[in-house]
Amino acid sequence: MADAKDYDNAQEELSTLGGLHPTDKTAASAAGGTEAGRQVKKPVATLKNPIVNAERGTGDDGDRPTGPVGLDIGTSHIVAAQNKRNYVHSVQDLNAFFTVPNEKFAKDILSQKKIKFYENAHEYYIIGSSAQSFANMFNMNTRRPMKDGFLSQKEHVGLSVIEAIVGSLVQKPKNFGEVLCFSVPGEPFGGSGSIVYHESVIKGFLEGSGYTPIPINEGMATVLSELSDDDYTGIGISMGGGMCNVCLSYLSFPVVTFSIQMAGDYIDAMVGKTVGEPAARIKAIKEEELDLSHGPKDRVSTALHIFYDEIILKLLDSLRRVIISTDKIPKISTPIPIVLSGGTAMPTGCKDKFEAMLKTIDMPVEISEVRLAEDPLNTTAKGALIMAMTEAG
Repeated sequence: MADAKDYDNAQEELSTLGGLHPTDKTAASAAGGTEAGRQVKKPVATLKNPIVNAERGTGDDGDRPTGPVGLDIGTSHIVAAQNKRNYVHSVQDLNAFFTVPNEKFAKDILSQKKIKFYENAHEYYIIGSSAQSFANMFNMNTRRPMKDGFLSQKEHVGLSVIEAIVGSLVQKPKNFGEVLCFSVPGEPFGGSGSIVYHESVIKGFLEGSGYTPIPINEGMATVLSELSDDDYTGIGISMGGGMCNVCLSYLSFPVVTFSIQMAGDYIDAMVGKTVGEPAARIKAIKEEELDLSHGPKDRVSTALHIFYDEIILKLLDSLRRVIISTDKIPKISTPIPIVLSGGTAMPTGCKDKFEAMLKTIDMPVEISEVRLAEDPLNTTAKGALIMAMTEAG
């Protein structure tokens, strides 16, 4: 734990950047690494200012934010958050790529159109949202560097693609060793994938870019972003593309962290197979039209309801079983909240469906309410930024 001098210095700096201000001096912060988490030597700070979003780049280098970085490396999107003047600036892009033949004429056109790409061997790798545009033109699918929350075993260029996307969102630090906090998944419950390998290789390329990288469990990032008024006590659930990540936190200590490898991509794939439609079309319907607060109106919405029910039940049952099986749960005298974040939690009625299904589960801890994060797509990056600024202080 930091001494009084360290605490005061940290709070003075944090209070002048992006509307950050401290919690109680007794609070401790924690972030998930390869297991439950790691204790941090600084008190947690809270971000109150709104996030200002941008879909892709951040503009001219001279106008780009600097300092500590919060980075959400998700299966579907990569999101970076930094302080810029007096607000938090968030930028994001698709975590995807598309290849075209390596020809000089093509390179000239790509450069003229300011399409994000890089050259590798005999192909150009078009990255981010530009990849989706090209895939649509050719009536093909983009390729993903990650699958089910981890680096994809099938894409040997996955790490270089992620490096390129991160490089387009976050400039290299002005001062070597600046803090960057990046998200990592929880241990898969009944799933597969190596957190140690995933975390290590991402940490390696971030170190090579001049940062001091610090991992944070994705569920814990949700807690830091959304539960400051609850003394960072509660359950953060990030429902993303490849995974649902969960963290039960007590006074900012991650007591339980885990994940299930069923999330938005699973819904898209299963509904697509059921109704005979491409997963990309199902994804668009889910994001633009789905309303889980009303009964289904056709085959697609019926299937979406069914597979949302499956994921939420799996998530709640896993949470119940993990809590029961651990001996680390502290005695919590009052009911605690659950906060949902991530793109898969965004359809209208998802929170209410989650809350209704929670009532059917005999949960070992008492739950006070279910909330939806203020800015679900950027919650993880925001929580990672809070950790980064706390560490940098």
